[in-house]
Amino acid sequence: MRLLPTLVVGDEFIPSESYLDAFADAAEPRSIRTVQWGGTKAHQHELQQLMERAGANAVPAPAELLDAVPGAQALCVHFAPVGEQLLEAATDLRLIAVARTGLENIDVAAATRRGIGVVPANGRNAGAVAELQLALMLAEARNVARADASIKSGRWRKEFPGTRVEVAGRTVGMVGFGHVGRAFTQRLTGFECRMLAYDPYTADDVLAQYGVERADTLDQVFAEGDFVLIQARHTAETDRMIGAKQLRLMRPTAYFINVSRSRLVDEAALLDVLAEGAIAGAGLDVFDTEPLPADSPWRTLDNTTLTTHFGGDTEDTNRTSAALVAQAVLEMTRTGRVARAVNAARLGWAS
Repeated sequence: MRLLPTLVVGDEFIPSESYLDAFADAAEPRSIRTVQWGGTKAHQHELQQLMERAGANAVPAPAELLDAVPGAQALCVHFAPVGEQLLEAATDLRLIAVARTGLENIDVAAATRRGIGVVPANGRNAGAVAELQLALMLAEARNVARADASIKSGRWRKEFPGTRVEVAGRTVGMVGFGHVGRAFTQRLTGFECRMLAYDPYTADDVLAQYGVERADTLDQVFAEGDFVLIQARHTAETDRMIGAKQLRLMRPTAYFINVSRSRLVDEAALLDVLAEGAIAGAGLDVFDTEPLPADSPWRTLDNTTLTTHFGGDTEDTNRTSAALVAQAVLEMTRTGRVARAVNAARLGWAS
């Protein structure tokens, strides 16, 4: 197949080769050009965090992308910024295929005004995030990270904060039930937990298919969950939707897990309940400020397991992300549209 002229932007998380592998069996390689977004992995992550707070135009278009984008009709990116400046240079562009679910690094409104479709890779890292959630549940309930740290520091610690409980048979409350929730419940099945979810946008039959009870209110999840997991997307509607009220409904034996977005939660309120020991502990992969400053209060808590915002960072996720991007470009090549574009209706692409 003669592919649309396509520019692939590799970064330190998903290299260009991953996309080329995904296109290998279906496309003419001469139609694909590649460019590497410059900078270290840490710097690229820092810029992505900035865009999550302030949008795609908060980061100037990299010179290497400005030089490469003219002539491209399809643009494949992961974390690289695609704001007004780059779109102005992309005079032939018809599609932006993004190797992630969040589109904070894309100026979707500006792309729509230019008739450019924007397609996210929905569900691309659901399995990886689901498994990290399970890992943090087990690490907190069984003090895995704290015991490991004690041994490596020359000690042999036996006393820990929180409650030493088994996951099996507990109530697991979920805020949001999308791709991650579905993957997570499949993996949790063997633990025979009661699964409860608050998601007003998910149909009853979908919850029933996965053996999940519907929570009528957000508060119910916090009041009844032995483990409370945050799986919702960060939007204007969900910004800081979880505050002191919800957190203080949790039992002192309950654990809080967030591998989604920190800005769904009032971070100060969460710090307070953990510092007071009002809940057993927390497993967190996301924070308002990343990386955490050296004097961050999160570094002082003994009842948390903290990871470095790597919930979706697996080789499997990279392959899935690249495959979903390739599928979008191939669909655009064949049909002139991509039905799952977030702006499909505005562009007249919806089926």
